[in-house]
Formats: sequence, structure tokens, C-alpha cells
Amino acid sequence: MGLFSKKKQQIIVAAQSGTVVNLTEVPDPVFAQKILGDGIAIIPDRNEVLSPCDGTIVQIADTRHAVGIESDDGLEILVHLGIDTVKLVGEGFTCFVKVGQHVKAGDKLLEMDLELIKSKNLNLISPCIITNMDDVENLKLFTGTAIAGETTVMSYQKS
Repeated sequence: MGLFSKKKQQIIVAAQSGTVVNLTEVPDPVFAQKILGDGIAIIPDRNEVLSPCDGTIVQIADTRHAVGIESDDGLEILVHLGIDTVKLVGEGFTCFVKVGQHVKAGDKLLEMDLELIKSKNLNLISPCIITNMDDVENLKLFTGTAIAGETTVMSYQKS
């Protein structure tokens, strides 16, 4: 690499349609204090959950409320659906992928039944975080309205 070469800026798109907010707005200290990593959260307005990047599914919670993806460039991304939704023991979640499956940004991963989750008095806010932040520099986070699979919510460069 030459003195003036630039690292390519990569993007992560919204996993859900809705309103993108800062992680500090998540009513769970593990996310709000960025203990697991940095990123954004989405208050979803649709049931569909799409892949935020090209990568491989590395983990699916038994309760289907969270999925881990390793992006093609090596980032570990956690998509966590709602807060305390683990209590539902899978009720209200449908999974369309399996561990080891390669996905493209915008591929359907899961569905979450927003009405059911609300009826159980659980918060819909859904963090999407990068858990291996040591591999990231120049992280930029975007807030506002997002369309799943289309709107850029994070951009970064690999360290």
C-alpha cells in the first residue's frame, strides 16, 4: 500500500424497516453501554428481518430472537430482535436460514411478529451491532427512517 492509498469504505444496510436510533436509546445496558459492540438499533415497523450484509450465518439463537453473521470481510454482526424477547422461547419468530448458509445483503433471515411481541409488553427495538470492533475503524452510524435491505445504517473501514 502506498502512502496515499485509501482503505475502501464498506457498508451495512438496515436489517429491518423502521426508525434507526442510537444504541444509547436501547433500554438494556448491555446494548446501550456498547458492552458487546457498537452499531445502531431499529424500531421496526414491519415483520421482515433481512441480512444487513453479505456473509455466513454463524449462529441462530434457539429462541430465534437473534442471529449472528460473519460478513465476507470478517466482521461479526449480531442482529438482536427486541429486548427480553428471549422470554418468548421462540414464539413469534420464524427463521428462514440455517447455520453455515451464505447470505447476501437483503436476503430474508427471519420474521418477527410485531403485534404478538407488543401484546406481551416487550420492546420491539432491535440492535444491530458489530461485536469485533477491534477490526473496524472510521465507523459512521446513520439514524432516521430505513428500508430493510436498502438503507445504509453503518459504514466503516477494516483495520
